[in-house]
Amino acid sequence: MKVAVLFFAVLREAAGVAQLEVELPEGATLADLRERVTREKPALVGSLERYPALVGGRVQPMSSRLRDGDEVAWIPPVAGGRGWAAEVLLTREPIDVERVRRAVEAPAAGAVCVFVGTVRDHEGERQVEALEYEAYERVAEERLRAVAEEALATWPGSRVRVVHRLGRLGLGEASVVVAVATAHRAEAFDCCRQIMERLKASVPIWKRSFGPQGASWVEGKPYEE
Repeated sequence: MKVAVLFFAVLREAAGVAQLEVELPEGATLADLRERVTREKPALVGSLERYPALVGGRVQPMSSRLRDGDEVAWIPPVAGGRGWAAEVLLTREPIDVERVRRAVEAPAAGAVCVFVGTVRDHEGERQVEALEYEAYERVAEERLRAVAEEALATWPGSRVRVVHRLGRLGLGEASVVVAVATAHRAEAFDCCRQIMERLKASVPIWKRSFGPQGASWVEGKPYEE
């Protein structure tokens, strides 16, 4: 059987490829695949043992048996379903913040909270001139949707829109916009904060910074599902 292995961010750079097709015997497990991949790509030794593996977009244990045609991705730490009440979007175009805000307005909403994440000029001690965002897009959109739906379940009647930018961004550009409309301000603040915290922890999006010191992947929280 054959399975496709996808690499993102720092793992893609270590592997030297974005995708690898691997042929395995019937009944092979994720552990067998990991052994084969690290044998072919020694630079990945140590990394694949530390990161969770997704099969078809879901985290699976190393003992899981694979099937022909499976899509597997190991997820390093990460740095749009849809209805009128909760919308999500991954885009490579500049984000229109005002348009996102207007999308959640409603007569019953007494509070609208908008969070805008922008590219700053430093990352720790490193000077930053630009950022590049990369995503496991199919899974990232599913996870964004799950985060938005979780917020709706916690604050019934709220309206949510989340837009995340991909690709290269310059200083001051918006990388993520979260807009929330609720009946009262406390709910809007809390809902917006929860969405951002969950997004940072559970959506497979990575960022690489560029500056005078060169390019470097920014490692954040371990991936959570």
